[in-house]
Amino acid sequence: MDAKIEHVSVILPVSNEPIIVGNVSTRKSLKRHWNQLSRFQKNLACILLAGMCIFYIIFFVLPFIVPSRSTDTLDPMEHIQIAPFKERHERFASSMVKEIKLSDSLANPPTEEAKPAGQQPEANPMQLEIVQNEPKEIVDNEESVLEENRRVPFAGAKDFKGPTNDRQRAVVEAVQHSWKGYKEYAWGHDNLKPISMGYSDWFGLGLTLVDSLDTLYIMDLQDEFDEARTWIEKYLKFDVNREVNLFEVTIRVVGGLLSAYHLSGDRMFLDKAVDLGNRLLPCFDSPSGIPFSDVNIGSLAAHAPKWSPDSSTSEVTTIQLEFRDLSRSSENPIFEKVASRVNLKIHELDKNEGLVPIFINANTGQFRNFATISLGARADSYYEYLLKQWLQTGKKADDYLIEDYQQSIRGVLNQLVRTTPNEKHVYVGELLNGKDFKPKMDHLTCYLPGTLLLGYKNGMPKTHLRLATDLLETCYQTYMKQPTQLAPEISYFNVNGESETDIYVKTNDAHNLLRPEFIESLYYFYAITGNRTYQDMGWTIFEAFNRYTKVKNGYTSIGNVKNPLNTRPRDMMESFWLGETLKYFYLLFSDDRNEIDLDKYVFNSEAHPLPVREV
Repeated sequence: MDAKIEHVSVILPVSNEPIIVGNVSTRKSLKRHWNQLSRFQKNLACILLAGMCIFYIIFFVLPFIVPSRSTDTLDPMEHIQIAPFKERHERFASSMVKEIKLSDSLANPPTEEAKPAGQQPEANPMQLEIVQNEPKEIVDNEESVLEENRRVPFAGAKDFKGPTNDRQRAVVEAVQHSWKGYKEYAWGHDNLKPISMGYSDWFGLGLTLVDSLDTLYIMDLQDEFDEARTWIEKYLKFDVNREVNLFEVTIRVVGGLLSAYHLSGDRMFLDKAVDLGNRLLPCFDSPSGIPFSDVNIGSLAAHAPKWSPDSSTSEVTTIQLEFRDLSRSSENPIFEKVASRVNLKIHELDKNEGLVPIFINANTGQFRNFATISLGARADSYYEYLLKQWLQTGKKADDYLIEDYQQSIRGVLNQLVRTTPNEKHVYVGELLNGKDFKPKMDHLTCYLPGTLLLGYKNGMPKTHLRLATDLLETCYQTYMKQPTQLAPEISYFNVNGESETDIYVKTNDAHNLLRPEFIESLYYFYAITGNRTYQDMGWTIFEAFNRYTKVKNGYTSIGNVKNPLNTRPRDMMESFWLGETLKYFYLLFSDDRNEIDLDKYVFNSEAHPLPVREV
């Protein structure tokens, strides 16, 4: 029977002499210890030793022998991560470049103004002295990262000098006030709720940020533009499980990115637009070729709207400007091809003297029977894009587009135009069930005077000019006849004496959403005629917006334009306030009515200028 040997560990005082117990030395050589280990123990010890060596090399050796990326030769467009939420973006003009440093945070955007390093003379940014593309030392300060030099525009950028008069400066102040509230309470979200100091998300794509890009650029608000650009580059991602509307995302996001690309020359915006455009293409995979209204940009599954089997006619016919420009800019014909196919299918459908019902089915490719005919909601921009596509292509697009436009305006004149009995206001009504006239005009319809004048400038008949002038005056009166001097969402018109006034407003239609359509028309009238009367009309309305919709943290839509003492603020600042309304105000008040050359650019339905390109 084997004896059981027990080993006892005893901690003894340190001594210079070996300790002898029973004539056996307790000091063993390292080799003897190693030889006594099993194979498994030896392997385990080797693994642990190797791991310690690798750890030591990575964290204590490599930092001293691998050069810092900040001193390498850099790609001018490469993004460099300096520290958490701090970045440097390379900016260049042609092959030359200046570098700027930005402080960035999704939740807390930069608030400190960038300052030039040294005294820089005020001059055209494209004429500023520039330096060779050589690496510079990066100064990383956790509290603030300041620009060494002012932003130099990208190659191909259009130069804007900022406001030149008091009215323009007042608009810039409104933009900065709106931007400040958005940045503080809704940064990265779709819309600001300025009263409750929160936000509202529709698609979760930072709509206000993207919609505002060209507004900020045109107003020469460089710091705000750079803040928006940084967020878009870093946080605007489209590979997400998210349902979006084809029309709204096309005019706001695709249009906003493309316009920013053309004005600034920054290809990052084009790359983002192409990515989103590819994710919208499944909408066109329908039985008829008429696109579905909605798509999940993550799963790429497209479908009709949840509330109806039909799409709005304007939704499927107000994507062509953006998709054509996307193809021309990316040199990928697929976007223009699928959108142009929709044009042709709509052209081939039966219409009422060029007028279209407000609903269409993507499965059958047919208009809804007995649907309303209107130039307001759900149909308005169909007519606008017939003309603007023709202009976008240098008047060389398919002839049927401009022919359809001319026929539709004849239909408007013959079937929808009426005059009130007392004050002789000319307005455009609707046809219920495709035949019964209703004296109702949406504020959305007030885009039409500007579009008609733009058409007349490009060769349309004088009947278009007369209708444009009459409608502009009527739209102006929808503002002036309200105690707030702000227009309601919908106006009704006296036909046979049923109202004491020729223009009246129903309680449920008395809200104002900060819409741009009439300001858009005023801008076209000023830009095309040079008559400063239109500036004065716009200034009256701008002051009314300041008086009744400005709040501490931005601007808000209101529920009642009929009572200055009870406007019922609705706590919502839509993205088009910055993207359209304030942009059109700024251009309207410009001393240079050709600040955006209407022979070289065409505005999409969300006020994003896109270049004219011949076929």
